Amino acid sequence: MTATMADINNGYEQRFQANGHHKEIDLINRDPKQVNEDVVKVDFEDVIAEPDGTHSLDGVWKASYTTFTVSKYWCYRILSAILGIPVALLWGFLFACLSFCHIWAVVPCIKSCLIESQCLSRIYSLAIHTFCDPLFEALAKIFSSVRVVLRKEV
Repeated sequence: MTATMADINNGYEQRFQANGHHKEIDLINRDPKQVNEDVVKVDFEDVIAEPDGTHSLDGVWKASYTTFTVSKYWCYRILSAILGIPVALLWGFLFACLSFCHIWAVVPCIKSCLIESQCLSRIYSLAIHTFCDPLFEALAKIFSSVRVVLRKEV
């Protein structure tokens, strides 16, 4: 039985998809969770606007629009080409450290505090019930015979 190239590629794809460390990257929608929906969306009209009665020459307006748009586009592309990978490495390292601290230090510390506070709350509850309950029950019996009468005199 001979395996076709499609069968071999399908086997590789299944192994690739089964491995949780790799996932497909969407090159079209690069912000699927809308993280930067309102924060970084800045177009020419969001920054430069001329109100009625104050208009520059049409040629200047068009050239300004083109200059703004092209310079923003290429400046971002150049900066991301130069700094994108090193900054991604730094953020990856930072989030790896945060995850490590959270998993190996914060959660166990919180769990330990919860266990200890549960023990202390039982001791505190026992002390309150032992010493305060009899006192307040005695005070309740003393004041249970007190009657308050409110009269209105005219």
